[in-house]
Amino acid sequence: MHLDTDSFEQLVTDELDQLPDEMVDGLDNVVFVVEDRPEDGSLDLLGLYDGVALTERGAYGFGEMPDRIILYREPLLAICETEAELRDEIHVTLVHEIAHFYGIDDDRLHELGWA
Repeated sequence: MHLDTDSFEQLVTDELDQLPDEMVDGLDNVVFVVEDRPEDGSLDLLGLYDGVALTERGAYGFGEMPDRIILYREPLLAICETEAELRDEIHVTLVHEIAHFYGIDDDRLHELGWA
């Protein structure tokens, strides 16, 4: 599947808008970023939470760089054949990475069906 960056970013925005308010209202100092691929160039990673989970934060105040939730366009496109599949994968990836922000690890995400 092929989709240009602007169209992909619009899908990400659309899927963010579909998430429950309870999930996104607590996202403080977090930015969402779309990159083509992870730094290693692989197609294995769909998304990444880059920051310090709420459960691990000590003193947190002013001046910290925002946490980032990164979605990787090319790996997501590589595993999808239709726009509906892509929307589903973007949705799952967003939930997965937002869960890491809240301190939920991969084992628990797997138990919940999000990994």
